[in-house]
Amino acid sequence: MFFIKKAAPVSWIAVFPGNPGARYDNTRHNVGYMVADAVEKIAGVRVNRLKFDSLTAVATLGGKRVFLMKPQTYMNLSGSAVRQVMKYYKTPLSNIVVVSDDVSLPTGKLRIRRQGSSGGHNGLKDIIAKCGGEDFPRIRIGVGEPPHEDYDMADWVLSKLVGEDKKLISQAAERAAKALEMILADGVEVAMSKFN
Repeated sequence: MFFIKKAAPVSWIAVFPGNPGARYDNTRHNVGYMVADAVEKIAGVRVNRLKFDSLTAVATLGGKRVFLMKPQTYMNLSGSAVRQVMKYYKTPLSNIVVVSDDVSLPTGKLRIRRQGSSGGHNGLKDIIAKCGGEDFPRIRIGVGEPPHEDYDMADWVLSKLVGEDKKLISQAAERAAKALEMILADGVEVAMSKFN
């Protein structure tokens, strides 16, 4: 007689916000998608199944079953997709990790926080508004500030990464994938002490 071992239930959600479409590939605002690509390598999965208005996969990372999602709703509406997954898996807000770009951090710098405000980030703002609060961990990746005050912020975050910026952010995406694994395995505080 054969017994099929049932997979452990999903207990975490990892959200990698960005903007879908080739036009937005390799832009500062799509750092979340870059981290998802790095997580694919660690977890041995492809985040490519369309579900909950997102490209998704379920993986074991840091010893936990985690639902990986790249919302396809555009950055500013990320909360709609996240809320669908939260309801489906009955996941508490504290078990959702969001990876996002941050213009207030130097290019390539990581900052992990247990919770906090949106910091002006529209994707985080929408998740906070639609999912019930700020009490979720996040991994922020610095994409640097615009070169001068008059530079339009939307143009900056949607600009293509080139040269040293591209190299620094690619390296940061790899570190962020490892930071996510550590958050799941050892908790936010341990990851903060190592990566911040």
